[in-house]
Amino acid sequence: MKKGDVNYAFIDSQNLNLGVRSLGWRLDYKKFRLYLKNKYNVQKAYLFIGQLAGNEKLYLYLQEAGYILIFKPTVETKEGVVKGNVDAELVLHAAAVQYKNYDKAVIVSGDGDFTCLVEFLDERQKLFYVLTPNRHYSSLLRRYDRYIKRVDNARASLEGSRPIKKTRTSGRSKP
Repeated sequence: MKKGDVNYAFIDSQNLNLGVRSLGWRLDYKKFRLYLKNKYNVQKAYLFIGQLAGNEKLYLYLQEAGYILIFKPTVETKEGVVKGNVDAELVLHAAAVQYKNYDKAVIVSGDGDFTCLVEFLDERQKLFYVLTPNRHYSSLLRRYDRYIKRVDNARASLEGSRPIKKTRTSGRSKP
């Protein structure tokens, strides 16, 4: 990173949230926003999130913490699972909509669906880091290990005050 670089973060909120929760802790999003600013000089942090009625307080909290929210409509499956896949919007914003506005990108996800974006940014010298929630990130990203930083390694400074019960998920939002 050069001094004066303009860095943006593009955050897959579900992958981040599920990844840290699978380890039994809750991310403090205010602390995480300051972490992005102080450690990676991130001026703008785009948080891609499914939009659900009733979550207005959460959305306000995230905006007050300094995130720019990009909403994805959600759908409910026959099984009653609510899904809001943000992958396409994140790629579109990082590779086209905001591309000319930043020098380096921080991608926050361990999802292999972002490998094409990571490759695209790497080839153009615009990739700063890929922050994965934990050690369970896609094998498709392994060839970019030099860019990988794990959020769980900063747990002591990023954990919220309310611990949670460990889940049985792998920490990835999809298989």
